[in-house]
Amino acid sequence: MNLHTNLNFFSVLLFLFIVSSSFLALAKVDEEYTYKEESSKGPKNWWRINPKWKVCGNGKLQSPIDILDKRVQEFPQLGKLQKDYQPAPAVLKNTGHAIMMQWNGNAGQLNINGTYYKLIQCHWHTPSEHTLNGRKFDLELHAVHQNSKGETAVIGIWYKIGRPDRLLSKLLKDLKSLGDKDLDLGVINPGIIKFGSRKYYRYVGSLTTPPCTEGVVWTIVKKVRTVSREQLRALKAALHHEYEDNARPTQEVNGREVWLYRAKENAKTT
Repeated sequence: MNLHTNLNFFSVLLFLFIVSSSFLALAKVDEEYTYKEESSKGPKNWWRINPKWKVCGNGKLQSPIDILDKRVQEFPQLGKLQKDYQPAPAVLKNTGHAIMMQWNGNAGQLNINGTYYKLIQCHWHTPSEHTLNGRKFDLELHAVHQNSKGETAVIGIWYKIGRPDRLLSKLLKDLKSLGDKDLDLGVINPGIIKFGSRKYYRYVGSLTTPPCTEGVVWTIVKKVRTVSREQLRALKAALHHEYEDNARPTQEVNGREVWLYRAKENAKTT
């Protein structure tokens, strides 16, 4: 093989590499989704982007939903949330679609009817995804848990503008310096999150992001917490501009039961 042949051979290889790299880059972009309603990759079209996301379009147990107090059923047997959390090493991540704090050690668990779900991570949506009697809130935190079978349980907490949130106060400097690389936070105690347990809603739904997997046990805390404007701005600013608002619209309830647990000793308060 002479020099000219060698050059031609390597030129072809280089061309194939460039073409394949471009194809992979396009394929990666094609997998992306957005929250913009008018976009071809917005929430109404998530199911079109990837065959594995079909349930985003045809599922009957999709989340989030609008919780209507006049339709919920009180269910005292649910009992208070049985949480057993503990401090563990954590990192702060920018997934591109949301800001996430992930525990890399054993951060404890949530007990639902004798099934234990390990706390994996929490992340934030602005504005809230779930609504209450049609009302949106400024922020919603999702604390994501998984059991040994890979099934998911999520605790959702609403926030409105007001006093600073304790967890976000601790993360504020990190949020302002967060780029695309993970930030080591050291040991974080999940107990810094005010979960509450005296009043909450429970229903079966789905992940609120692709692949929109159904069968998720949702617990939405009734008490609305507060977050400062500075904290909210920091969460939004850390994301790419097009994901500052990263809330999926509410989905059809489709006849699902939504239960309310209310502690007896607290029945007359909100």
